[in-house]
Amino acid sequence: MDLFEYEAKALFAAHGVPVGLGEIADTAEQAEAIAARLGGVTVVKAQVKVGGRGKAGGVKVARTPQEARAAAQAILGMDIKGHIVHRVLVDPGARIAQEYYVSFLLDRANRTFLCMASFEGGMDIEELAVERPEALARVAIDALVGVDLAQAAAILEAASFPADVAVKAAPVLVSLWATFVAADASLVEVNPLVLTEDGAIVALDGKVTLDENADFRQPGNAAYQDLAAANPLESAAKAKGLNYVKLDGSVGIIGNGAGLVMSTLDVVAYAGEEFGGVTAANFLDIGGGASAEVMANGLEIVLADEQVRSVFVNVFGGITTCDAVAGGIISAFALLADRGEAVSKPLVVRLDGNNAQLGRQMLADAALPGVEQVDTMDAAARRAAQLAAAESGNPSTEA
Repeated sequence: MDLFEYEAKALFAAHGVPVGLGEIADTAEQAEAIAARLGGVTVVKAQVKVGGRGKAGGVKVARTPQEARAAAQAILGMDIKGHIVHRVLVDPGARIAQEYYVSFLLDRANRTFLCMASFEGGMDIEELAVERPEALARVAIDALVGVDLAQAAAILEAASFPADVAVKAAPVLVSLWATFVAADASLVEVNPLVLTEDGAIVALDGKVTLDENADFRQPGNAAYQDLAAANPLESAAKAKGLNYVKLDGSVGIIGNGAGLVMSTLDVVAYAGEEFGGVTAANFLDIGGGASAEVMANGLEIVLADEQVRSVFVNVFGGITTCDAVAGGIISAFALLADRGEAVSKPLVVRLDGNNAQLGRQMLADAALPGVEQVDTMDAAARRAAQLAAAESGNPSTEA
């Protein structure tokens, strides 16, 4: 889970990282009032969970409260790489002498933690990493040792920081590592970390990604949920404990096991080429030990998507037996009927593996309206794509 800049910098401050942090504004009028309270030069920043704000015009310097208001008016509602700006951070200005870059992250490829640091920070750090990789130091971090002042000094030396700056920046790196560990983060990044004209080291920006697998020991993470930007179907699925991702297609997908579901997305996309480019509407993995209730919840979420024109249930019975899946489908039909939401979209079901014959027989006996059983994955994907195209009014749906 990514944090907004203002959330990241508040987290930094709580762990001793020096930050320049102002206040959040939802309107241009609020931005003007905040700038008046802060006094002097302020910086109005779009709050979106994506990089490249500055180049997109989402960061503006304001010398007066009136300029802050105008800046906020220009930024609020802006679309930055598909992210709509709903609020801005009005920060106090800083007299910058030098900009640096530093981050701690999980290095999955090498199964360790990594610090990246550069004496040359700023907006173009990505280009620097590609064009002059020697200017970006990469130092592996031993999780059992962590980062103390000695390790921080070694990192800064590797990143070519002058000694007089390194002695000031080392405690900041120690605090930044403490933030990384305490928050169960997979990334903490400061760009830029600056030296001000009066000699202070300050984090002027912040990026944090939290590991959602650690939510059970981080109860405060719930407060970071961006409900305004969250897809309502994904939120509803998460509340039911479902592994669901909304996509742009028209065939609802339910499977057991992430690998099988990913393969199903590909097979549907391939089959859908025959019917005008039909693709999957979602990723939904009901898991290896899902109950009939989980299956019913999954079907309810998928059918709630207005883009879905057909549903493909693709299950290979293992821990989740095919008769349990069949029972879940039958239960879901009954549940939705009780709510006055009768299933009106066709379902294509492919059951294979443990108790497949029993599951198929249960569905045949139930004679649920709109449910078809197909024996193979390829044939079922083709039928689901064909039905979705037909429901969408695509004429190229002949069998």
